[in-house]
Amino acid sequence: MLSMLTMAGLIMAGGAAVSPIVFQLTIFVLAIFVGYYVVWSVTPALHTPLMAVTNAISSVIIVGAIVAVAAGTQGGSGISTGAGVLAVALCAVNIFGGFLVTQRMLAMYKKKEKPVKKVEAN
Repeated sequence: MLSMLTMAGLIMAGGAAVSPIVFQLTIFVLAIFVGYYVVWSVTPALHTPLMAVTNAISSVIIVGAIVAVAAGTQGGSGISTGAGVLAVALCAVNIFGGFLVTQRMLAMYKKKEKPVKKVEAN
């Protein structure tokens, strides 16, 4: 029985057999391009809420990554432990970077303090 991805690959290729790895790699590369253009077309006013949502999503992903690490240490394969550790590291970088970017964006909207003029006494 053909999987859904293999069937979709056959349809895309016009009936010719396409390797599932090539098909999944194509989807991954297309997702990178779409993500790049979507993120860079966001206006600065929407960037801070977008980063807040990204941090929320990354916090859910990091919980799943910690579960994968725990499953690997409980008699699972070393692949799940390695993938879980990599996912935890990447999510931590994403969350930390998101907070830094959000802090910078919020600092742009703060009122700038006017310098106080000193009065010279004669």
